[in-house]
Amino acid sequence: MKYSEVFYTIQGEGQLIGVPSVFFRTSYCNLRCVWCDTPYTSWNPENKDMIVADAVELITGYGCKHVVITGGEPFVQVPELTELCHELDRRGHHLTIETNATIFAPVTAHLISMSPKLRNSNPPRDNRYFRRHERGRICADVIRQFLDQYECQVKFVVDCPEDLEEIQTLQADIPIPVETVVLMPQGITPEELRPKQEWLVDICKTHGYRYSPRVHVDIWGNQRGV
Repeated sequence: MKYSEVFYTIQGEGQLIGVPSVFFRTSYCNLRCVWCDTPYTSWNPENKDMIVADAVELITGYGCKHVVITGGEPFVQVPELTELCHELDRRGHHLTIETNATIFAPVTAHLISMSPKLRNSNPPRDNRYFRRHERGRICADVIRQFLDQYECQVKFVVDCPEDLEEIQTLQADIPIPVETVVLMPQGITPEELRPKQEWLVDICKTHGYRYSPRVHVDIWGNQRGV
């Protein structure tokens, strides 16, 4: 299985914020977000390999119930992801899978954390990945399948107030239940996040969305393994 890192920390985003969790970060992604905070899994993916049995042993060795499988995009490795989730579930772990919601596969998971990418994620138009990213960043059928079959949260990375219009259009078209929507400011440093927090909280209060800080960034800044 292509992976980047394994570490023990707290969940920094979403419904389970603050919960001690083991993160297993897969490598490779089918999108190219301009603000990607893990470019070593997407723009320049690390090419490390680990067999699933070794990944299970490493993860369970932390003695932590909650496991977050993230990326990159975990669903680009469906057979390996399926086996990993099955083995971790058999051992009693709670499994969150972080996904950009562009690929669906039936796997064992207790929370699917979707993060559909808004237009603010597009690379510049002259970048060779622009067309591929813009064409593939929203897959409505995949989002519907996850919503129909799993407990989900739908996290949107918000860069400016104008992003709300795109979120509401998606919410109406798919539809995405308001109680699943989580809004999170875009940024990889506390200095970037801070000025966006107040107006984003106001949007959440107005529309009934959940606000999520990025606790790991607030505590440790832009670092790996936290």
